[in-house]
Amino acid sequence: MAKKKNILEQDIISYFMDYVLAHDKKPASVYHFAKTNGFDEAAFYNFYGSFEALEKNIFKVFFENTLIALEASESYETFDARNKLLSFYFTFFENLTANRSYVVYALNTQKNNLKGVLVLSELKKSFNKYISNLDIETLDIKQEHIERIQIKALQESAWIQLMMTLKFWLDDTSAGFEKTDIFIEKSVNTSFDILNIAPLKSVIDFGKFLFKEKMHMN
Repeated sequence: MAKKKNILEQDIISYFMDYVLAHDKKPASVYHFAKTNGFDEAAFYNFYGSFEALEKNIFKVFFENTLIALEASESYETFDARNKLLSFYFTFFENLTANRSYVVYALNTQKNNLKGVLVLSELKKSFNKYISNLDIETLDIKQEHIERIQIKALQESAWIQLMMTLKFWLDDTSAGFEKTDIFIEKSVNTSFDILNIAPLKSVIDFGKFLFKEKMHMN
């Protein structure tokens, strides 16, 4: 059989996902994987150094495909941070649902401890960057190290929320995963309500006013 030429990264991903779902395990070697799918072993190494790197990148690709879909929408850029994140969640889980069999396979053994799953490490990097670019309002402390702490805390809490949603989705047996949609809406809205710093800013502004007035009176 003639070997396939011009193998793309998406081809490698598709072949790998099909293989693990058909055999319920990873290929024994890159050589075996390439031979089974009719392409040169070297083509695999053009994109990945190992199956582990490929597995990590698959979840990153789910993320990237989500952003591509969102950015294709003219209305997305007009949304505030809350609605951008809601749109991200709904679109991201649509992508996961379209590939649910693979996602369940990849995460099934670790679904009770998703936060530490190595296969999600590249997804976490991309998601953290996405969260930091959402311009979610934090307290204006005007101290660089405090601002870094705030951003890091925001990223970690957002990641935990994503992992909680992923765990809920894995366990969801409702038609069309409608319960996951409800979970997304309620959890994201609740998190933004908690993050609503307007009342706290008012207290701080009031405190500054009282301090200045006291200093003036003295």
